[in-house]
Formats: sequence, C-alpha cells, structure tokens
Amino acid sequence: MKIGLQLGYWGAQPPSNAEELVLEAERAGFDGIFAAESWGSDAFTPLAWWGSRTSRVRLGTSVAQLSARSPTSCAMHALTLDHLSGGRCVLGLGVSGPQVVEGWYGAPFAKPLARTREYVSIVRQVLAREAPVRNAGPHHPLPYDGPGSLGLGKSLRPITHPLRADLPIWLGAEGPRNVAQTAEIADGWLAVYYSPRIAATYEDWLAEGFARPTARRSREEFEIAASCQVVVTDDPAAERARLKPSLALYIGGMGAPGMNFHAELFRRMDYGSAVDDVERLFAAGRREEAVAAVPDEMVDDIAIIGDADAVRSRVREWERAGVDTLLVGCRETGHLRGVADALGLAEDL
Repeated sequence: MKIGLQLGYWGAQPPSNAEELVLEAERAGFDGIFAAESWGSDAFTPLAWWGSRTSRVRLGTSVAQLSARSPTSCAMHALTLDHLSGGRCVLGLGVSGPQVVEGWYGAPFAKPLARTREYVSIVRQVLAREAPVRNAGPHHPLPYDGPGSLGLGKSLRPITHPLRADLPIWLGAEGPRNVAQTAEIADGWLAVYYSPRIAATYEDWLAEGFARPTARRSREEFEIAASCQVVVTDDPAAERARLKPSLALYIGGMGAPGMNFHAELFRRMDYGSAVDDVERLFAAGRREEAVAAVPDEMVDDIAIIGDADAVRSRVREWERAGVDTLLVGCRETGHLRGVADALGLAEDL
C-alpha cells in the first residue's frame, strides 16, 4: 500500500505548515503529495512551489477541475510540472458540481461524462504530440468555429515536447457510470469516501469499463487512490467527532438539492436515513444537529482510526479491497510521523 499526503485546498489563508509537512512526508516514506482546488487556491501552484523542495515523491492534482481550464491549458500545466519535477506529475481531474461549474466558472454542467471523455482525449493528444490537436466534439471543439469565431483557428502541436506521452491521468468519480468510464479512459481512479464494505460494488462498476473494447488499461495496470483519513490515536471517539463536521458539510451543503453526489454516495452505502437527517438539518441552518446526526459507523466506514495495530489491520483490509494508494490529510508532522511509523513506510525506502 502506498501513502500520499493530501494537502487539499486552502481555506481563508495558506496553511502555515504545508512546506514542513511536504518535506517530512518525503523523509518519512510517503509516495506522493497531492493538492486540490475548489473556488480559491488552485491545485498546480502548491505542487510546483512546495514540490520543488522534493526529489522523489509524485506530485498529483486531486483534483484539478475540468471547467477551470481548457483541455489544452490543463495539458500545458501538466507537461510543465512533469518537466520541472523530472517525470513525477500525476494529473487528477474531476468535473466538480453544478454549483461551482455554473456559479464560479460560468460554464454549463450538463453532460459531465461526455465532457470528461473529450477533455481527456484532448489532453492525451497534447501529451502524445503526434499530430496537431483536433477535436470535433461539441464541448471542446478544436479549432473553434462556433459563434464569434473569425474562422482563423489553426490546429497546433505543443511547442514544448512533453516529457512523457503516458503521463498518468486519474479521474475523480463517484457514480457507477462515471466510475465505469474512468476504468475505460483513465490510468487511475481517485475515490472519495471509499468504503471497503462495498468493494464488490466498486469492482463491478470498474469491470464494466475494463470490458469495453476501447479500455486503456486492465484492472492489474490500473491504480485506485482513495482519500482516507488515517489517524493513529488512543482516543478514536475524539477523532470521529473531529471528522463529523466535514462529513455533515459535504453531505448537507456541498451540492444542490436533489443533486449532491456525496450524499448519493452515502445512500449507496445504506445510510439513506442518516443522509436525509443531515440534509434536512443542514438546510434548516441547524448545523450542530446536522453534525450530531452523522453516525459513528459512517465515519468508521470511510476512515481508519485507532492505535497502531488497529491502523495496520484496517490498512490491510483496504488493500485487500483493491486500494493501491491512500491519500491522507495530516494536520501536523506528529500526525504524519504516527502514520508513517505505524505502517513502516521509511523501511521501504
């Protein structure tokens, strides 16, 4: 099992200890450093800034939002970071949600699967640099010849020769159709709120994609990277309580009524009644009650919390369930070292 440090995205200010965490993660045997974006900090700049102090760890976006950049712009970001890091970039992409896409980026959210397919195809064309980049699809036409076009667009190849044509592209996906497409067109799956308890369901979704004639990878060649809070502690109850506000926010507030992908994910885990309660209380502004409505079992399904022996046992369970990499958020270096020591990461260097 590989372990990555999930830096996430910033709140009101940049985290004061991020560089310290990144350097300690590389020393402690973590496999990668990952950064995300919402509607504040971007995913690429922190990897370039803090990643420049590292020499071994992979540098991944988890995720960069499709609507934040055109496919060719995103490919430029990825190939640049890959060159600067000596081939350590992992391009993790995701569609985000309609509130962010339409409210922040001013773009339509409709047809997310088709948009993703076109986007990934264009990025791969840029990285392959075999021919001028073209796309006849409706979402990202290249050259552009739609309303307002001067008709002067020219198909181009990147001036800079990408370091790797096969730079890995991972996709964040939650629903069955999205996960199946991820298995078909990507090199890895960025799984959020993964639960080993329903691993067989995930494998069915993935198998559908791998069975398609256009599948890029087999299951054996494909990487599953699951976001998971891993905490070595003698007080699991306190850690569960610390995680519940975030879960309540994502279930109750990070989506539109009737279209919250995180809430639907937990419904598939048979937490429908709890999800209904959290959504109702959150919508009514009763935030503390919404947090209290998150059951302990839900936290234990998607996080690994306990003493060192318990953590090792649960990590092995996740590995048996098919997870190759855990993306772990760490608050401070003591937390990070506790995870590394419990799993013997430095011993593998």
